Amino acid sequence: MSFGALLHSALYLISSILLYPALTVLMISFIMLIFSAGGGLAEWAERSRLKAPSPEDWPAILGGRKVFQHYMGQTLERLQTILNGPEPTWEEVEILLAQTRRHFQKKLEHLRILVRVGPSVGLIGTLIPMSTGLAGLSQGDMSRLSSDLVLAFTATVVGLTVGVTAFVLYSIRSRWLDGDLEILTLVMERRGALAMKAREEGP
Repeated sequence: MSFGALLHSALYLISSILLYPALTVLMISFIMLIFSAGGGLAEWAERSRLKAPSPEDWPAILGGRKVFQHYMGQTLERLQTILNGPEPTWEEVEILLAQTRRHFQKKLEHLRILVRVGPSVGLIGTLIPMSTGLAGLSQGDMSRLSSDLVLAFTATVVGLTVGVTAFVLYSIRSRWLDGDLEILTLVMERRGALAMKAREEGP
């Protein structure tokens, strides 16, 4: 057997082996998308019950009124713990803000992954069955070609569905979280400034 034929056989074997892992990843991605969509709907329902905060609401927010998502309220509680400490510093407030930003990024990381993984794995799941189907066609096996083409186009549809839906969810939730983070940053800075000023003035 020549080197070219050996290389061709090796690549064909590798691509055939990758088919089922690719389909497995595609199925896992679709399941993750369903859970992400459910989480997005739950977040939308919670946000619809809460009034969107405006500058006029900041005094009430400083007073602890619930106008944020539950994780926002947890951040404000941690801020209050810092400010009630013996010697609060701006460094502690900045660290809390940085941790909050990382938390937001982590909440959206899986959607960013799905945006890229879904279409890519769907393409893999498309090309491999097409290659095996064309190989069956050369041998006159039309039933194999038909089943492989069905699998190929199904993988394409699922992969594109995962990518497009994940992108829409990422865009919407990113806009929500960016707005929350902007307001939360202003509130935390305002609350921190008031606390620092009160401690400097003393009793």
